Parts: sequence; C-alpha cells; structure tokens
Amino acid sequence: MTKDMNDTDATRRNFIKAGMVAGAAALLTPVLAKTAQAADAAAPAAAAAPAAAAPAAPGAKLKMGDVLRVAREKLYPICRVCPECDGVACAGEVPGMGGIGSGQAFKNNYNALARIELVMRTFHDVKKPDLTTTLFGQKLSMPVTSAVTGGVTYNMGNKMTEEEYINSILGGCLDAGTLGWVADGIGDKMEVFERRISVLKTQFGGKGIVTIKPKTNEEIIKRIRMVEEAGGVAVAIDIDSAGRAARAVPGQTVEPKTPKQLAELVKSTSLPFIIKGIMTVEEAKIAVEVGAKGICVSNHGGRVLDYTPATATVLPAIAAAVKGKTTILVDGAVRRGQDVLKFLALGADACLCGRPLVRGAHGAGRDGVALIMNTIKDELTVAMTLTGVADVRKATSNIIAKVQA
Repeated sequence: MTKDMNDTDATRRNFIKAGMVAGAAALLTPVLAKTAQAADAAAPAAAAAPAAAAPAAPGAKLKMGDVLRVAREKLYPICRVCPECDGVACAGEVPGMGGIGSGQAFKNNYNALARIELVMRTFHDVKKPDLTTTLFGQKLSMPVTSAVTGGVTYNMGNKMTEEEYINSILGGCLDAGTLGWVADGIGDKMEVFERRISVLKTQFGGKGIVTIKPKTNEEIIKRIRMVEEAGGVAVAIDIDSAGRAARAVPGQTVEPKTPKQLAELVKSTSLPFIIKGIMTVEEAKIAVEVGAKGICVSNHGGRVLDYTPATATVLPAIAAAVKGKTTILVDGAVRRGQDVLKFLALGADACLCGRPLVRGAHGAGRDGVALIMNTIKDELTVAMTLTGVADVRKATSNIIAKVQA
C-alpha cells in the first residue's frame, strides 16, 4: 500500500474519533469510506443509550438488525459494527478488534477473499446440497466453527463476563450444529483459563476445541491436562501469538516453537492436536511430520504481524502440499456462506468465523451466535446450489472464476 493510502486510512480513523465529539453530522461527510461512515452514523445513539438486553421478546423471531444494533451499543467504540467488517475503521486498534499497525494484514484477508468470484451454474440436479462434515470425530451441520476469540476485558470493552461469553460462543455454535473454540489469553492469568474450561466441562460436556498460547511446553501440557479432564474435542496451540511476549502476564514465557518442541506437545496427549498459525508450505509439512491432526492457516486475523499476505493467498499452495495428510482449517475474514465456499474451493476442509460471532454474542448472547451461524449456513446452501456443488467435501477450484487477461 502506498504512503498516500496509509495517510488516507489514518485520516479516516482520526475523523471518526473526532466526529463523536463534533456531532453526528460531521460523520456523514462523503470524505469517509462507506464502511466507517455507515457504522459511525449510528454511534451517537449507541453512546447515549445503555446497552439493551437480548432484542427479541419470548417467542419472537430474532432479527439480525436488532442483534447488530445491540452489539453496536455494547461494543462501540471498541468495534463500530461496520456494515462491512473490512478492517478500515479499526486499523491499528490492538488491543481491540482491529489489525495490528497499519491494519494491512487484516485488510489483506478481507480484500483477497472479496476479490474471489464464484462461477454460477444452474444446469444440474443439485437441489439439496450436503453441508455436513466430520471434524475430529464430531459430525457438524456445516464446515464452519467459531474462530478463536477472547479477551472480553481488554479486546471487547468488558461488557460480558468470561462465563457469559464462553456460554454464548459454545452454546450458539452447538445450537447451529457445530463447534465453538475456547480461547487462551496472552494477558490472562491461569484462573481465567480455568473459568473458561469450567464452562466447557460443566455446561457443555467438553463439546468444544481449546487453544493454548505458545507458553513453555511445561505450561502448555499443564493446560492440556485440564482440557483432557474436561472432555474437550481437540486442543490447539495458536503459535501465531509467539511475537506477543510484551503483553504476556509477568513471569510467563511466550515463544516460537521448534519442530522438536511441537512433537513433544503432540505426543503429550491423545486428543487431536492442532497447530494454528500456519502460513507457509514448509511449516505445513513440518506440522504433518510432527503428527499434528490439524493445521489452521491463519495470520491471527491480521493482529500479530503487519503486512502478512492473506490466508486466501497462501491456502492453495498449502492445500496442494498436505491435503489428505492432516485436517486443513482456515480463518481470515469469513463473513458469509459464500466466503466459506471460496475457502473450501481453495483447499480447506473447514473454516473458522471470528468477528461476526463477537457481534452475535454481544447482540443477543447464545441466540445471537446461533443466528449468525445459521445465516452463514443458509448462505452456503444457496451458494452451493447456484454453483452446482452437491457436497462440501467435493468443492473444487472449478467454481472459482478465472480472471481474464
């Protein structure tokens, strides 16, 4: 990105923040990008009114507009709940929901996926496509799980307790027929992790995947034992957090891992072990060699290293190298069912959805998360029907439009 474009992004963000003081009218100037403009037009009301409870009355159908309205009231200005969650308005806001530094890695994720176009085909007999898949022994209604999101106190404005948030993510995903992930936090003490695992065990019987920060192997294995005892489905290390040592709890080590260290972790448990943060073919192959049952192609939502390529950009080569040898997961700007189909066509077995579920949880708790996930499921059904894909396990690159020279 050029210096002028970076300056433009910075100007937009400064203008947004100034608008909250100057008044709503200034926010509607056409100088702003459409995304930030639409989100901040609603900000004065959000600032003036207390956050509402779940928007739907008992028996009433939950509406997406109401969920997003309440989410904006609770999350603003940590998250503007922009009409398009593209990383422009929140660039540089870490902690928070934005991308690190210039925000370019977050924007790369969004823009690369948005540029992929699907080939529409209607001369076929696909009427009820099969969205079901099996992930680490669990049959899912669709190849989408929650992403790894956490830090309600420092990333989300502290409007929910840890227990409320984990309940929303795990419960909403289960209600939609899929799985949620339980996060670990760089800035969290062990007691916070224990609270999350307690919810996983006592309220959901272990039906979730747990990720652990790249602490020392001793500390990781200690937490793996807790996941095992809770009956967790799988355990992961989000090794893409390795550069965030400055935000770790004092006395905690956060570090990259050698292949030998990763092999030790894999062998330490009978649970499927997932390595999240894979962005190269070389490291995908190493993950397979050390015995990882799954990898997640991820740049941590653009939140750890500025100017990384998009996950959609690196996924095809990784899939070509290790498809069938390990389960391939991917995250990075999954917003709609069409995004899921794109990632499947690029070689993923399943996708992780993050920021939309943060909105759903804050907008209507467990029901809000389920609404987001079921909406993605409906969109994926339509996308598969209109591209002639009968089974999510058989999506191929022939549904991706080739750009004409």
